[in-house]
Amino acid sequence: MQENQIQFRDLSLTDEILSALDGMGFVSPTPIQAAAIPFLLEGRDALGKAQTGTGKTAAFSLPLLNKLDLNQHKPQAIVMAPTRELAIQVAAEIKNLGKNIHGLKVLEIYGGASIVDQMRALRSGAHIVVGTPGRVKDLISRDRLHLDECHTFVLDEADEMLKMGFVDDVTWIMEQAPESAQRVLFSATMPPMVKNIVDRFLRDPAKVDVAGTNQTVAKVEQQFWVVKGVEKDEAMVRLLETEETDASIVFVRTRQDTERLADWLSSRGFKATALHGDIPQSLRERTVEHIKKGVTDILVATDVVARGLDVPRITHVFNYDIPFDVESYIHRIGRTGRAGRKGKAILLVRTNQIRMLRTIERVTRSSMEEIQLPHRDKVAEARLVKLSQELDIEKEHKVLDRFESLVDKLKSTLDIDAGTLAAMLLKRQQGKRPLFYIGEDPMIAEIEREKQRRRERRETGGRDGRKGRTFAQGDWETYQLQVGREQGVQVKDIVGALANELGLGKGSIGAIKLAPTHTFVQLPKTMSSDVTRKLGKLRIRQKSVGAVVCDFNDFRESRESRGGAGRRDGNHSGGRREGERRFNGNRENGNRDGERRFDRNRGGDNRGSYRGERGHSRPARRA
Repeated sequence: MQENQIQFRDLSLTDEILSALDGMGFVSPTPIQAAAIPFLLEGRDALGKAQTGTGKTAAFSLPLLNKLDLNQHKPQAIVMAPTRELAIQVAAEIKNLGKNIHGLKVLEIYGGASIVDQMRALRSGAHIVVGTPGRVKDLISRDRLHLDECHTFVLDEADEMLKMGFVDDVTWIMEQAPESAQRVLFSATMPPMVKNIVDRFLRDPAKVDVAGTNQTVAKVEQQFWVVKGVEKDEAMVRLLETEETDASIVFVRTRQDTERLADWLSSRGFKATALHGDIPQSLRERTVEHIKKGVTDILVATDVVARGLDVPRITHVFNYDIPFDVESYIHRIGRTGRAGRKGKAILLVRTNQIRMLRTIERVTRSSMEEIQLPHRDKVAEARLVKLSQELDIEKEHKVLDRFESLVDKLKSTLDIDAGTLAAMLLKRQQGKRPLFYIGEDPMIAEIEREKQRRRERRETGGRDGRKGRTFAQGDWETYQLQVGREQGVQVKDIVGALANELGLGKGSIGAIKLAPTHTFVQLPKTMSSDVTRKLGKLRIRQKSVGAVVCDFNDFRESRESRGGAGRRDGNHSGGRREGERRFNGNRENGNRDGERRFDRNRGGDNRGSYRGERGHSRPARRA
């Protein structure tokens, strides 16, 4: 470290904050932190432009924590983030940075969680509120979140927030902010919508610009595999056995998954160990030493080790679960490609997570290559090659002659020849990692199905696989959901819940008709048992949907006439019934008193505030 490099202790931070930073091993701030913190401590409005992964969260969190009045009951700072996942993570990081500030209360608020619980928490007092714009606005409107004592408003990932449709909510919230409040905005890019917010609400802001190429991303080869055909556990085995790895980290989201997956890999002969935040520090240090020395080859870890872990022999990072935000992704893949070596990062992504993958590519200004898993016969061949190499080393061993006599004894005892005995020993040797397979590889079947779907799309003029698959008229089944407009449900709530809770892409959500007390929706007949089970437990706006299969089909236009899918241009034959309302993207036409129809190809993307409601419910039942 250079002698003149600025350190955190030079930034006029409190002893509680400095001790927390010291405990986390942080001595020197990142460029965005070093540039922004002095301005924010002065109370100036600020505009920060920096690539995700540069430490923006700490850049605005440390000044917030530094000037809190713990005796104040009402919120003193509002931090807005584009997604509930990012809100949760930002709140967690603020709590971690302020862990030595006794009595600190940080509250995260977002849609999909009980608003009653959040109102109760606000009544108990919160110093910092971190939330999504939709829920923040809702609680302000209900007079449950009071802004009269707020001295700071922070917009984190502002470009993402406004792109997701929160511009009206953000504008409204900023209009409610006290005139004297400090306004801080961080964004990786500066599109016109963000510039409009800056020009309107920030007063002579201090500008901090450290945007540029992220060196972590530049030196790591990035690939992704779309989860299909086989489960992710099987996918991990295929990748680990066919990639030329030295040591690897497999990132998952929960502590339970680290232990489950590590045990599963260990049972198949891999040297894998779980690593997460609940493991005692001494054991964590020992685990890191083991992977450095080669005792362990695979760490199955949560994001707790995404920051600070430096093991040069880590050649691969596998994102078993896609991270909640781009910053976490950058920190994860930064664990490889160290000490001047090239690294590789492979992401397992479900079809309903492709949008997040594209966001990662856009924000990091990089491109990921889509790969296919190797067929399992190739994996078996790799195992046989490895076994051959191990046996080749053993063939010159001095004590082999002693085993030759055992071979003769076993042949006699079992009354078998040497070939049969060798086959039996090979069978034992393979354990849970077969040296050959019987039957068709499900990956091959999935690839063939995908080819067939693409042929059908070309023949019917359907759209490509990124936009969704095409279903013929007989491929759909209509479900009646026991929620409607009287419960405050909108079409976007239906689409968001089906996309986020069931994992359905747009192409797997058919026509929707919304009525006062119920909703009809078309879903594929080919839904898996897992998706059907989730549908049975689905809740929207805290209401159990009670999904029931029915014979309703009056969606005003047959599937056949639309080529098996909703028309994108929204032009439909025939007139509307009196009182019916159509929903086309963000535009609604017609009488509000009647039923409402949704064309899945016209609008209803699963963004913004309608990410689905979670909770307990009863299973789906068939009429």
